[in-house]
Amino acid sequence: MVSNNGGLFFLCSLFLVATAAAYVTPTPTPTIPKPPTTTPAKPYIPPVKPPIAPYLPPPKTPAPPMLPPHLLPPKTPVVSPVIPYPPKSPSPPVVVKPPVGPYPPKTPSSPAPAPFYGSLPPVKKQECEGLCGKRCAKHSRMAVCMRACSTCCTRCKCVPPGTFGNKELCGRCYTDMTTHGGRLKCP
Repeated sequence: MVSNNGGLFFLCSLFLVATAAAYVTPTPTPTIPKPPTTTPAKPYIPPVKPPIAPYLPPPKTPAPPMLPPHLLPPKTPVVSPVIPYPPKSPSPPVVVKPPVGPYPPKTPSSPAPAPFYGSLPPVKKQECEGLCGKRCAKHSRMAVCMRACSTCCTRCKCVPPGTFGNKELCGRCYTDMTTHGGRLKCP
């Protein structure tokens, strides 16, 4: 067997040269910088303003010639028309009333109806909070109901039983009390 060492050596060296050439980075070719191109600056020319004409006052018109007073026409006096006053209507005759004596005594009219306070016994101020709590238990706005009920309880000394209605048991004080807006106050 004949060995071909020369051919193998050649191939190996060629392979090595080719791979070495692949890893070697080529050196960049130097670029020559170009000189900067500058345009010549334009000279500043201020804008031209139109000339301003000097102010001239408007021409005066000559006054009309004045006549001497003795040549002027006479002035006519301004007279307002005379409007006569309407005739006076005769005044009505004066009627003398006889003097009035002492006022007659007042006849007693029907007495004012006594206020109806209801059929429930009066409530003390300390009991109002508990009774109003029961009255406003099912109300949708309990704080508003409690405030109105407390006011009505203190003034009328009564809280109706139950959570709604039965106001007539407390009388007119409770049923007729209104707010500033004219609505019924007591719940």
